[in-house]
Amino acid sequence: MKKEVLSSLSIRNFHSVKELEAVYQLETLIWSVEDAVPVNHTVATVKNGGFVLGAFINEELIGFQYSFPGFDGKRAYLCSHSLGIHDEYRALGIGEKLKLAQRETALVKGYDLISWTYDPLETVNANLNLHKLGAVCTRYIENAYGEMSDNMNAGIPTDRFLVEWRINNEKPQCSQDTIAQLPRVIETDTENGFSVPLKADLRDDNDKLLVPVPGNFQDIKKQNFSLALKWRETTKNVFVHFLNKGWIVTDLVKDRTREHQYLYLLEKEEICR
Repeated sequence: MKKEVLSSLSIRNFHSVKELEAVYQLETLIWSVEDAVPVNHTVATVKNGGFVLGAFINEELIGFQYSFPGFDGKRAYLCSHSLGIHDEYRALGIGEKLKLAQRETALVKGYDLISWTYDPLETVNANLNLHKLGAVCTRYIENAYGEMSDNMNAGIPTDRFLVEWRINNEKPQCSQDTIAQLPRVIETDTENGFSVPLKADLRDDNDKLLVPVPGNFQDIKKQNFSLALKWRETTKNVFVHFLNKGWIVTDLVKDRTREHQYLYLLEKEEICR
């Protein structure tokens, strides 16, 4: 099924109002009218350094990616605002295809950096962003969007990683065997099938460290909300501590020693450059 679908996948760079109206309708279907970006915004974006990509299966629009220009007072970069896939076509690798097309389009336009945010406890996103694409996380933003009432965010602070995808650079990756030998910042245990954070050790006498996170955070939220809050608080304290001292998050790998657990790789920024 996956191979058949991807063989008919095409990705296009949208320019016309009609194309952008179709993206608006798809975004409304995926999320809601309130969360969809108005067409007058996307029209202005594509005329001023940004772009909208559409993913098609047999001429049916089933996904999109929306980016706009950013500037931090020192350099211009591309803000990756949103990416959506129709429910029927998720988990087929289309999101990764859209991100790779985003990279190629950004390079043509002269960008060398793409930036966005994601929830550090959502490991599906982390695997794509860090492990597959080779981006890094440089900043932890506490409660970035305030309180949200949707199914994924309700009741939990909307903490986010700031992602930097340095699209002109190839990021070297550590081997699984090397990673397995590294010290872990958070001790964990297992209760009722869920990973549980215990005490954290914030020493930085290694130049590489591992931060365990659960691979089923949404399930934890549904069945043990207090544990979900504990994971948010524990990991926040760890990441804020290290990222404020110049460390960056460079990868995410599966934990071979514990089911439903993943490991973030923390490295000192100066070693990665």
